[in-house]
Amino acid sequence: MATEGDPTDAVKVLHLLVLSFSWGMQLWVTFIAGFALVWQVTRHTFGLVQSKLFPVYFYCLLGSSFVSLAVYAVYHPRELLDWHESVQMLLYFVTLVMAGLNAQWFGPGVTEVMFQMREVEKEHGLGNQIGLGSEKEKYAKLKEQDPKYRAYRSRFGRYHGLSSFCNLTGFICTTVNLIYTALHLSTI
Repeated sequence: MATEGDPTDAVKVLHLLVLSFSWGMQLWVTFIAGFALVWQVTRHTFGLVQSKLFPVYFYCLLGSSFVSLAVYAVYHPRELLDWHESVQMLLYFVTLVMAGLNAQWFGPGVTEVMFQMREVEKEHGLGNQIGLGSEKEKYAKLKEQDPKYRAYRSRFGRYHGLSSFCNLTGFICTTVNLIYTALHLSTI
């Protein structure tokens, strides 16, 4: 029997749908779409697609993470949390922070540097090959000979690494919350 303050079935279903949407989106973008594209389109096309896809992805993830945290927080007052619920609340919060970092800083940083690298690569006839492994020697030579390109690659690697870390951390947090929620459907 539901007591006052307990979520309705509609709220429970909405929360599960939002959480499932987040997880599915993270799974697709992180592990499927990128790997499929990188082996089928040119390097510069891959970068252009990601420059358009990632802002939408990060803001959708930010919104769904906010909704998940808000719904969970409303129906799980801090004073009444057991340690499982505290961990879940923390995971929702971490997911929100990671999505926010990617949406506001790391995603735009990666895109900006990618376009700068792209211009240098175009000047040297690079970027129109398919797959990341092709013409490695030419990219290595360009990095060795052009200090500006070397600096771009370094910045790109840093931003891309931080963005990937945030994305993977958010995915792990969402996965744990989804598993926990699925195992405790009667209590969501």
